[in-house]
Amino acid sequence: MGGTRAEKEVWFTKLRDLMDKYPSLFIVNIDNVSSQQCHMIRQSLRGKGVVLMGKNTMVRRALRTVLAEFPQYEKVLPFVKGNVGFVFTDGDLKEIRELIVSNRVAAPARAGAIAPVDVYVPAGNTGMEPGKTSFFQALGIPTKIARGTIEIVSDVQVVQAGSKVGTSEATLLNMLNVSPFTYGMVVIQIYDDGAVFAPEILDIEESYLLDLFTSGVKTIAALSLASGIPTIASIMHSVVNSYKNLLAIAIATDVDFEMADKVKEYLANPEAFAAAAGPAATGGDAPAAAAEEKAAEPEDESDDDMGFGLFD
Repeated sequence: MGGTRAEKEVWFTKLRDLMDKYPSLFIVNIDNVSSQQCHMIRQSLRGKGVVLMGKNTMVRRALRTVLAEFPQYEKVLPFVKGNVGFVFTDGDLKEIRELIVSNRVAAPARAGAIAPVDVYVPAGNTGMEPGKTSFFQALGIPTKIARGTIEIVSDVQVVQAGSKVGTSEATLLNMLNVSPFTYGMVVIQIYDDGAVFAPEILDIEESYLLDLFTSGVKTIAALSLASGIPTIASIMHSVVNSYKNLLAIAIATDVDFEMADKVKEYLANPEAFAAAAGPAATGGDAPAAAAEEKAAEPEDESDDDMGFGLFD
């Protein structure tokens, strides 16, 4: 008993040190993950994160003992259920998640296991002798005899995702050397600086968040302008609108200021501004366009007159 208590105290101390050192935590499900696979994941995370496993009862007890010092970890307690483990990290969350979930191992179908995906038996020659045809018939798989062996006529679904794998289905898949399932750590929740969220949040792009923020600012600005209540979002629009009103008053009256003088000058002589902007807008093609227009004028005039005078 003394050794067990000492081991628990060491584990509690390790947990507390990891909570103090790392700001982020992945809660992962480790169903069907072997110890060798856990070792491989630990190696891939070396220098970037630390994997910590423990019995749920001990984990909950350890968390409760440090809640006075780390009260934000109370949000983690509801997720300590089932076959779970912790991955502490201070690295980029997207990168660490990819390292965690990318380590997957193919596994054969076992009777009684819950299928994570739909399983199909592919069409083609099985290499089995005709004496096993009745086995395929019992599972409703269409076959034919080709060159002395059993050939499956078309792809057939033998297991549906979420259902238990039957003994016959498991035996058939093993006979065909089909390993339809892959197992690895699955991220359930992510804790980061006091917030707990689903892993799908990491898939949201920054551009999407910026679009949402921009849309919200526009909505607030519109409401502020419509209600006459100034806010940070609407203040610049209010300044611009007020400036426009000042320009309108200056144009209608004898009030002058720098920008109003420029507007009045433009309204008084718009041709001067058009002439100045014309060559810049057309660039080097302006002379050529003018020459083409002049060259086309006599032909147009002759076509319009048709050889007659205006009053003929």
